[in-house]
Amino acid sequence: MKFYSTENKNNVASLKHAVITGMPSDGGLYMPEEIPQMSRKFFDNLRSMDIQEIGIEITKKFLSDDVPIQEIEQIIKSAMNFDTPLEQVTADIYSLETFHGPSLAFKDVGARFMARLMSYLIRDEEENLNIVVATSGDTGSAVANGFYEVPGINVFVLYPSGKISKIQEKQISTLGKNITALEVNGNFDDCQRLVKTALSDQDLRGHINLTTANSINIARLLPQIFYYFRALAQLDGYKDKETIVCVPSGNFGNLTAGLMGKKMGLPVRRFIAATNVNDVVPEYLEKGEYNPRESIETISNAMDVGDPSNFDRILDLYDHDWETIKSDIYGSSYTDEETRATIKSVHKNYNYTCDPHGAVGFTALKDYLEEENGDQGIFLETAHPAKFKQIVENEIEGEVEMPERLAKFIQRDKKSLKIEDKYEEVKEVLLP
Repeated sequence: MKFYSTENKNNVASLKHAVITGMPSDGGLYMPEEIPQMSRKFFDNLRSMDIQEIGIEITKKFLSDDVPIQEIEQIIKSAMNFDTPLEQVTADIYSLETFHGPSLAFKDVGARFMARLMSYLIRDEEENLNIVVATSGDTGSAVANGFYEVPGINVFVLYPSGKISKIQEKQISTLGKNITALEVNGNFDDCQRLVKTALSDQDLRGHINLTTANSINIARLLPQIFYYFRALAQLDGYKDKETIVCVPSGNFGNLTAGLMGKKMGLPVRRFIAATNVNDVVPEYLEKGEYNPRESIETISNAMDVGDPSNFDRILDLYDHDWETIKSDIYGSSYTDEETRATIKSVHKNYNYTCDPHGAVGFTALKDYLEEENGDQGIFLETAHPAKFKQIVENEIEGEVEMPERLAKFIQRDKKSLKIEDKYEEVKEVLLP
């Protein structure tokens, strides 16, 4: 399958070029030339399929022209060595826990898949591949740990100083070896802009082999489709009831993957784009106008994005048709106070612990089902609550158990490089 640029559909690339370069030279984002349909047999067997089996079938639809089936199977079995379980929270609301990977965030799915796919694609290359990535929290930890000690690949993670949790920072900044952490004096949008500038810098690319591991990269996006199908595989009666899926959203890669799944036949009635006060997309869904702006810092920091890159992919997926977009997507936003209240009430009433991002998702889904009289819904719980230990514990008035693989990072020393919000400083680090 070929991949085209959202800026120009005539700008077409091979799988290897799309994954290794990360984004087109025209500043767009890569999209597959077609959204394949899953077969009737696939849906007939869905309830009996695990996450690996689902992942293999979906990946074959996109990559089998370029990657041998046996390699696809090896990539999926290695990357998806954990499940994304569905947990019932209320009578009609379920949590899809996508955080059971190594860094305890949903982004492990994309990062681990991408690391293995890239390793396959560059298997015959002599030059090292350099990956530059911006993070508002969990992307950086997932990518850093997913690519740690992968031969032939160097990773540079840009994160906003003082604007991610201490645990997230430790997961990014304490690894060393082929992982370089850049602590930027700015916000996530600044980090993302620096990454985009690097990727479009032809002088830099003339000196090094450069790509990205943000959800900008199509290799990060495709595997996120897996767990939407896996969610329904675990849901009794999904064929008989209308299902709503709520996605806590920041850079909108996760929602884009879900919408692609819907185009492939995923039987979801509607998606909810749930944000914190960085509500650029909910505003668009209400008014039809997209007005990006500076991000605002919140306790759900992975969603502190004022100009989400993947929104261009959503527009492309729907041919920029606002009416059709808002028929498939409902938008809502919530304050920190509302998020804190949800963490507290869900724990008290249902004995379930949400992280701040999942709490935004639960609130949006609950409100939607009550207002629209929906049948049932799933919200994505995208990070283990221990990654936001202090915030969560303050609300539940109890202790959140710290998983061992998180606790080991706390004792490690930071190795990050502090830089200003200046591209010249980034380029100096990247150049050999």
